[in-house]
Amino acid sequence: MNLLLWHVHGSWTTSFVHGKHRYLVPVTPDRGPYGLGRARTYPWPDTAVEVTPEQLRTADVDLVVLQRPEEVDLAERWLGRRPGRDVPAVYVEHNTPKDGDVPNSRHPMADRDDLLIAHVTGFNELFWDTGATRTTVVDHGIVTPAVQYTGELERLAVVINEPVRRWRVTGTDLLPRFAEIAPLDVFGMRVAGLAEHLGLPPDRLASHDDVPQHRMHAELGRRRAYLHLCRWTSLGLSLIEAMSIGMPVVALAATEAAMAVPPGAGALSTRLDTLLDAARRFIDEPAQARRAGERARAAARDRYGLDRFLADWDRLLEEEVCASR
Repeated sequence: MNLLLWHVHGSWTTSFVHGKHRYLVPVTPDRGPYGLGRARTYPWPDTAVEVTPEQLRTADVDLVVLQRPEEVDLAERWLGRRPGRDVPAVYVEHNTPKDGDVPNSRHPMADRDDLLIAHVTGFNELFWDTGATRTTVVDHGIVTPAVQYTGELERLAVVINEPVRRWRVTGTDLLPRFAEIAPLDVFGMRVAGLAEHLGLPPDRLASHDDVPQHRMHAELGRRRAYLHLCRWTSLGLSLIEAMSIGMPVVALAATEAAMAVPPGAGALSTRLDTLLDAARRFIDEPAQARRAGERARAAARDRYGLDRFLADWDRLLEEEVCASR
């Protein structure tokens, strides 16, 4: 099939475009949020093809993968066809509700009979009110990182995008407590200057801004443990990637993390003292860290494997295209 989708979430899209289809990715001269084109820091196959808005007018598109409400109108303008009416459409919901009205949050695609909402976690499906719109869940899948855990550095790794802007949502405010136990390495987008924002000396928190995925994975695997302190996000793919590398995880038991991190793969709790104790234990006892990491790796590769993810999506896409004929 020819699938139209925008480059919105780098890690998720990297997994998605590893399937058997042809992926049309809009590109604009400014490479802005609606024309980012192919990824530059993630490895994408050649079947992910950049297309301009002008080219889309005559493009053969079997299905539109929507990820933001405004893409409905944008797709109609660029394609000359209405998603859900003239061409099948699936709306992928990556996020937890952010409107402040949980648990009564209405999804922007609620009460539609012309598309399917595919949630990336069961938690998201539970907390969004989608009315009469059909929904399903396709759990995340990842391209297995080509690195192995060593844990040689007595440091804690974190991956957060925009930690200053998102602050309590991503648990940025909690980082100083863990920096008392071991130095932190924070990877992600717009992480530069984070130590200064938190009032931490540079020897307690180092920022690694927008590092290419393969390099980030290699660096993560050298750190003793992985911190996941998100209060209210969906399920970060970096958590799954860290587990798949073989890292023990120290995670808040919030949103879908409670389902992703099994017993023995690290520490999962809503009590900060419990997580601080676990981080200290992993720093002090590398053998225990390695054992927990082995359980984390087995769990991540079993549940979040790429083959399962792509097979689930193939079934869903084929059903939606066939139903429209």
